[in-house]
This record gives sequence, structure tokens and C-alpha cells, in this order.
Amino acid sequence: MPRAARVHVLPASPPSALPSGKQSTRSATPGEQRCARDYSSHHPPPVPLHPARRHFVPRRSLRWRPGPGGEGPAALRAGGSRRPPPVPRRAGAAPPLPAHGLEAAPGAMDLRTAVYNAARDGKLKLLQKLLGSRSREELEALTAGPGGGGGPGAGSTPLLIAARHGHLEVVEYLLDHCGARVEEGGSVSFDGETIEGAPPLWAASAAGHLGVVRSLLDHGASVNQTTLTNSTPLRAACFDGHLEIVRYLVGERGADLEVANRHGHTCLMISCYKGHREIARYLLEKGADVNRRSVKGNTALHDCAESGSLEILQLLLRSKARMEKDGYGMTPLLAASVTGHTNIVEYLIQGGLQQDEAAGGQSGTCASGGSHQRGCSEEGCEGCGASASSQDEVPNVFCTREAAVEALELLGATFVDKKRDLLGAHKYWRRAMELRCEGGKYLPKPEPRQLVLAYDYSRERILGPSHPDTSYYIRYRGAVYADSGNFERCINLWKYALDMQQGNLEPLSPMTASSFLSFAELYSYVLQDRSKGTLATHLGFSDLIGVLSKGVREVERALVHGKDPVADSAQFTKTLAIILHLVFLLEKVECTPEQEHQKRQTIYRLLKCSPRAKNGFTLLHMAVDKDTTTVGRYPVGKFPSLHVVNLLLECGADPDSRDYDNNTPLHVAARNNCPLIMSALMEAGAHMDATNAFKQTAYELLDEKLLTKSTMQPFNYITLQCLAARALDKHKIPYKGFIPEELEAFIELH
Repeated sequence: MPRAARVHVLPASPPSALPSGKQSTRSATPGEQRCARDYSSHHPPPVPLHPARRHFVPRRSLRWRPGPGGEGPAALRAGGSRRPPPVPRRAGAAPPLPAHGLEAAPGAMDLRTAVYNAARDGKLKLLQKLLGSRSREELEALTAGPGGGGGPGAGSTPLLIAARHGHLEVVEYLLDHCGARVEEGGSVSFDGETIEGAPPLWAASAAGHLGVVRSLLDHGASVNQTTLTNSTPLRAACFDGHLEIVRYLVGERGADLEVANRHGHTCLMISCYKGHREIARYLLEKGADVNRRSVKGNTALHDCAESGSLEILQLLLRSKARMEKDGYGMTPLLAASVTGHTNIVEYLIQGGLQQDEAAGGQSGTCASGGSHQRGCSEEGCEGCGASASSQDEVPNVFCTREAAVEALELLGATFVDKKRDLLGAHKYWRRAMELRCEGGKYLPKPEPRQLVLAYDYSRERILGPSHPDTSYYIRYRGAVYADSGNFERCINLWKYALDMQQGNLEPLSPMTASSFLSFAELYSYVLQDRSKGTLATHLGFSDLIGVLSKGVREVERALVHGKDPVADSAQFTKTLAIILHLVFLLEKVECTPEQEHQKRQTIYRLLKCSPRAKNGFTLLHMAVDKDTTTVGRYPVGKFPSLHVVNLLLECGADPDSRDYDNNTPLHVAARNNCPLIMSALMEAGAHMDATNAFKQTAYELLDEKLLTKSTMQPFNYITLQCLAARALDKHKIPYKGFIPEELEAFIELH
């Protein structure tokens, strides 16, 4: 589990089993996003479906769960990846020498490697032999991070790696005799995850080396120094349950309990999520804020409910923790239902219903979070805080009948989707139904706004359409149908989920992009197998054009909402690439003249937005680039694609458009060695002699080894006007102000 920042994207969902191992992605729910070494996630067990079929179950990337470092994966994920630790030859090998000091010395790289590895392996005598006779400047170079001064995230150092592995004698030697910087941060690996900007004290605390922690603090390390994601050494110790280090940092060194990581997740929250009861108890005794809220609005009670620790939950309640809603409107009770922790659900429900019955069914919902409870701070809340007779007694938690019904219904849905336990789900749904009708007072249930075949409405009704779990499990249920060969039902559910995402999520959300990718992969699979005669599923023009139109709408939304294509270049590029794959698939479907017109109208809408991908690529640049082929883990369309290029040109794409390096689509096609596409571009008016920022023409970029130059006749497309423009540029003849403005742009093209 990652030690890093909980990224708001969803954990890996159960794999299903379609023949190419297909799996899509989705973003994380609030519960999974809180703890990977800054947050951890819940991983549902695998789906035991037919092994001969291909995976269509959406993959849930790690949710926003900060680990002690707060450096968790991003979407996952979203689509990003952590930079791996510097390991030239084997795990923990030394980073390169700094750009000063020993840079020019023979064997300097080997010396630095030897010093680093000796520190990592705790070989003090070897380290003394390597460093004993060195000058101060050389010692500084050998013990610093790459680039001399190093700096957070620049790479590892001998002191950092020695602290990570608990080599106390090596740590003290580097500090006392080599002048190593006690607070110099770098990259360090825990459980396969790289933490960036971690100081030696953080690494020693995370690994549980109390002696090293003492030594570093004695040598002047700051007890509250953080990683790049604002994770403290105290948080690192809390993550893995190092109680002695927690006591030492707080009790003897005065570490700040309330320093949260970049997601607002505190030491108490991570202790609760990881189930470290004694650490949670100690932090509460030292005054940790039990009702502190993270950026997403969750409290320690939410983390406790998600982890399933009933003892810690009772401890928090005794400390006057309030049952509040998080940013998604979820109470700890619902959080326990979503994660399937029946012990937490039963405890909160039974205590609440007993109190409700004693009060004659009059208990209500307080404004602080959906249920009265001891310690509620709401003014005028008469029911809260009156049911505990002593400090050691766990207070009763007030829970309304409606809240209990919803928790049981949601728990049943969890048993179906996560545990695949239909009997268990039936048991909880039956209890919910009986409770809803109890005492002849029926609790009304709102009707769904839209009836979707084979869709359980409970999760959407209780969690709301904006909750990540809602759309994810609709997609998951559709994927199960796809695994069983019922593609039409899958497509209907996925369309419903996509509409929900576009109506509730911000543009370019990784979850929405994941849905588009799932459609592209599914459609590719269906069209491929139907052409072989192995599938009877009908996939028509309306299916493809509907998703393509929604993709164009996503681009329009992003531009209207002021999304910065540069700042969001990776996600924007991925979205455009998926759209091009849908266009590629659409070309495989027969169309009537009216449908052909509708297709071109949709593509024209997209071109009119003038979207720019990474490096300033237009859609035409992407259509002639082989890198566009890879959008997920499985192939959909193949690029460069002549069919897509011709369609874009017919719909008005500019054949002479430029990227940030002044490359035209013709330059990109030349690099990809596509003579047929180059001919199509030149027939559409592209200039073969147009130069890029490096004064190269497309013809000059063609691969001579593949002899494609022999098939090209560039002079057939070069006019006298082109030659004149190049002559002006070559001989630096001034022309601005002497010729019409429209001709100036033409000359600049060359």
C-alpha cells in the first residue's frame, strides 16, 4: 500500500475475464482516497467469471489515501506515474555524481556508487576507508544529493539511505566526520512506492529506527520537517504503528500533532485508518483534535469506519467525536456500509435504534452530520451528549430509522458488488424493508428519475450521483454483463453512467476519460469479433456517434470552463486521443447519407474548438502520429490512420497547422514514414517545403533507409511562389511592410 497522498481516484476493482484481459479505469471514492502511506485503498476480490472472455471490469486506481509521505499515486491515476527511485544497477544503487567537485575525477562515478552502497548496507569500515582521507569539498560532493546542493526530490543521499535502513553508526559517522546535511531531503522507497523530498528523519521514523531518530534530532534535525506532500516524521511513524517513536517525537521533542499533509489528513486520521489503537489513544491524550476535517471533509471517524476498527471508533466517541458528513455527504455510518464493515454498521445502528425506541421514535437528525450523538456541538441539540453515565462508558449514538434503513440498503449493495454475496445482500435488504415498514409507519422512498434495466438504484439514491462510487458501480455492473456476453445491457448502463459523470464531474475528469476509454475498447472488441462472425451483437451507427458526440461535448466543456490545456495537457491529450479512436471505429460502420452528414457535423464541431494536445498538436497532428495508437492497455485503433486523416481534411482540418516546434502534420507523417498520408496531406494543400523551428522540411525528415523518398515527388507540389518565399528567407531579404500582409504569413510558413 502506498505511503503517499491519497489521490482522488478509485482502487483496483475486481478483474473480470474477457479474452484479452481487458480492464478499464475509474477514479477513487472518498473512502479509498484517504490513506496510502498517506492513504490506502480497499481492493475487492477478483471476479470469478469465464476465463475465456476478456476483462471489461473498470479498474479502480488508488484513491486519495495519504500514506505517511503523502506522495501517493496519482490515476491513477489518473493517469500519472511516480518517478522511480534512482537505481542504476540494483535496488538502492547510488545516484550520479554531482555536477561539481569530483565530476572530472577518474572513477568518480564508481566512487560515489561505492559510498552510497556502503551507507545503504551499513558497512562503516568500508565507508571510513573511502572517505577518511578526502578533503572537505570532496566529502561535500560525495554526501550531497545530485546537482551539488541536492534539494527535495532530486535523488537519494548516503545519509538518507543509511537512516532508511537504520544504520546508526553510519549515520553518526556521516554527520560527525563528513559534514552531511542532516535535513537534506531526497527520494526514498517504501513498499514499492517512492517518497519524494523525504528528509532522513522522516525515513528513520517511517522505518521504525528509534536510535537513528534520536541521533538525527540531537544533530539538529527539525522534528516537523516534511516531505514534498507535507507529511511529517510523526505521520510516518503513525502510519506503520511505531508507538515508541510517536511517544518520543511528541513527548520529548514536541512534535506538532496537527500538521496535516497536503490533503488535510492528520496523524490521528491515519492512525485510525490503519487500526493503530494505542497510537490513536496516545494522540487523543495529547490533545489531538478529534473533529478535525480534511480537505474532502472527512474526520477520524470516517477513517475508522472505513478501516473497520470498532474499538477505535468507541475510543473516538468517548473523546466526543461528532458524526459529521464529509464533502460527499457521507456519514461514518454510510462509510462503513460502503466498505462492508458490518461490525461498525451494526454497532451504530443498534445503539441508535435503541435510543430511538426509548425516545418514542422521536429522535431526529442533527445538523452536524445526520444523527445525534454525544459531543455534538450543535446549539439547541437536546438529544446529544446525554446518554453516557461515565467517562469510560461508550456513549450511545443516535441514529434515525431512515439513516439505518439507508445504511442497510447500501450494505446490501456492497455485498452484491464487492463481496458477491447474494444471500448476505438479501438478508440486509430484507432487514431494511422491514425497518422501513416498522410500526405501520412507512418511510417513503423516492422513485428513480430514469428507469434503467438491470440497475440497482439504491447507491445513487443514497450516495447521490456526484459520489464516485455511484457511477463506478454502474459501470462495474455493466462490465459484468459484458463478461457474460450481454453487450447491449452493458452499453445501456455505461451510457447512463457517462451521462451522470458529465452532469456532475468537472471537465476532463479521469473518471470520465476512463468511461470513454471503456467504450472505445468495448466497441473495438465487438466490431472485431463481429467481423469474424463470432458475435451476433449489433453495434450500429447510433451507438458510436452517441459516445463520440459526448466526447466532443467534453472537449467543449473543458474549453468553456477555462481549463488550461497546457496545465491539463496529459488528460486533455488522452481525451483527444480516445475521441480519435472513436472516429477510427466509426469509419468501420456503414452509414446512410444522413448519418454520414451527422458524422461530419460532429467532427466539424470538434475541429471548430481548435483543441491542442501535448506539444501543441492539433487533431491532424495526432492522426498522423503513431503514439496516438496507445491510449490504454489494449489496442483500439491503429495510427497513423489514412481514413481518419482524410475525414479530418474533408471536415476542414488545416493541413498546414503548426505545433509548438512549428512542425506541420506533414513533418509528423514524415517522421512516422507514412508516404500515403503525406500524399493525402499534399493533395489537400500542405506545403512540402514548409520548415519547422529547426529549418527542416518534411522531405528532409523521411527515413532514407526505408527508401520512401523514391516514392515521393515533392516538386509536383512545390510552386514558384514557394520557391520565391524560401529565397526571401534564405537570403534574409526584408519583406515586411513591402508586401501584402497575407503574403507575410505565407513566407513565414517557409
